[in-house]
Amino acid sequence: MATAPQDVPPPLKDIPTAKEKKYDRQLRLWGASGQVALEETHILLVNSGPGVTGVETLKNLVLPGVGHFTILDSAVVSEADLGVNFFLEDASLGKFRAAETVRLLMELNPGVEGHAITEPLETFITQDNVFAPYSLILAAAPIDPTILAQIQSQARTLQIPTFYFHCVGYFSCFSVLLPPAFPIVDTHPDPTATTDLRLLAPWPALMQFTKEKTGGLEEGKLNAQDKAHIPWVCLLLHYLEQWKEQHDGKLPASYAEKTEFRKLVRSGDPHEENWDEACAAVLKSLNPPTPSSSVREILEAPEARDINTTTPAFWLIANAVQHFYTEHKQLPLPGAVPDMKAQSADYIKLQNIYKSKAREDAAEVLAHVRKLEQSIDRSPDLAVEDKEVENFCKGAAHIHLVRGRPFQIAQAGEAIMFGDRAKAMAMELTMPESLIGLYIAFLAWDTFVATHSSPAHEAGGQALKVPGSGEDWEADTEKVTGIAHTVVDNLIKEAGTLIEDPEYAELKQKVSEFVQELVRAGGGELHNIASLTGGLVAQEVIKAVTRQYVPVDNWCGFDGVGSRTGVLRL
Repeated sequence: MATAPQDVPPPLKDIPTAKEKKYDRQLRLWGASGQVALEETHILLVNSGPGVTGVETLKNLVLPGVGHFTILDSAVVSEADLGVNFFLEDASLGKFRAAETVRLLMELNPGVEGHAITEPLETFITQDNVFAPYSLILAAAPIDPTILAQIQSQARTLQIPTFYFHCVGYFSCFSVLLPPAFPIVDTHPDPTATTDLRLLAPWPALMQFTKEKTGGLEEGKLNAQDKAHIPWVCLLLHYLEQWKEQHDGKLPASYAEKTEFRKLVRSGDPHEENWDEACAAVLKSLNPPTPSSSVREILEAPEARDINTTTPAFWLIANAVQHFYTEHKQLPLPGAVPDMKAQSADYIKLQNIYKSKAREDAAEVLAHVRKLEQSIDRSPDLAVEDKEVENFCKGAAHIHLVRGRPFQIAQAGEAIMFGDRAKAMAMELTMPESLIGLYIAFLAWDTFVATHSSPAHEAGGQALKVPGSGEDWEADTEKVTGIAHTVVDNLIKEAGTLIEDPEYAELKQKVSEFVQELVRAGGGELHNIASLTGGLVAQEVIKAVTRQYVPVDNWCGFDGVGSRTGVLRL
């Protein structure tokens, strides 16, 4: 009877699939859940003007594998398009721009489906629930302000993230419209900010392990090998017990006390590496586990208090975490342990102690979530998944909430008002590094379009006039500059801020310089600026789609002359 050769290796396990190999780099950034979210997304691009930035944005979303995209564009390819758009070719001349760019974009990734709509935007927008099939909307300027207001209104009703972007000459910007409550759990904070070891509030298992590792330390009963490999977590806990004995049970709280405590730790052994690690960790590790004001604001938000059968999972978990915090005066333990000098077996045991405590905390939060679901008679189909609770508990100290705000839409004959943001924006005006001047210049540019274009329903189609597109660009510059200066004056007046010369004159001069460059471009897009802007917009789209990292809130501008970007909340 034949037997199998003894030298045949076992079959390989965990071999990455072709898809995992293809998307390896991005999977490291946003993980499998983020990739699934991207592949389930359908993006609508409402394209107008030269249309380069929108296509460049889609390029950066097609490559990582967005599920579907649709381009709405009724323009026909012209000679000018061939000079700036890399996703058109000579054979595209005279054909619909949407269909041609879709065809060439799909060549980048066969796993992505693209669609083209060549119907004019003016008639497309009149259909019922026209945006319902889409997960996210990209809108390229210029757009008739009345139609942009309709897009915004429907997007807010359906809670569809929407991006409105400009790219003119050397300048570009984009505004982000997110739902009224847009929470992010996986914010990917700096690893050094996520360490939470609870040294000021240790639990029995951790203290037992500490006693095992430091027993006999003061009596000199540990050999050199064992002493040099005591984890610094255990060292700090050991000396904290000594400190409390000498200070009536109190822990070091002030900077001076922590400095004194560090001297106590150093006195144990000034030469060993693990003692060096312990001393270095004193200031950052001996802090009470108090959540930030922004996290507390989320946990105490009305959405977390007023629970009903349709409440999203995030708010149910937030309610449960708030209950946990109220009872224990600390957030659930994340469970991660930083690298440190220790025996491998000891380090693994320490990791397991923290992971076990993290699982216990998460289980307590989950139990409260289940009670909430029962109390509101929530359908089993809408039950919160265990994994969601676990992820929330791990990142509870770094959750983030964006309160989406509407676009500032320039309407013909209407004064531009800034409301509750007026004071903050007026302060921005006085900051030399701020790009609020560029924001005002683009707002004036939009106002010119709103006041100098024929209404779509009267013109029988788009009849948008952009500054500088005619022969008398100097007259257009004067008009747009006048609009921008009026915006500055109204903003200062609304904010109740006093800005005197020469600062006032300098502000207007900066805005005038932005305006002059915008008008000089005549609405044209430079491909390198469009490509860069497409990368910026695509990055924020991925944040919105995957609900990971912290998105721009809610305006970003790029100054190609000064090679700088700026973010404003408007």
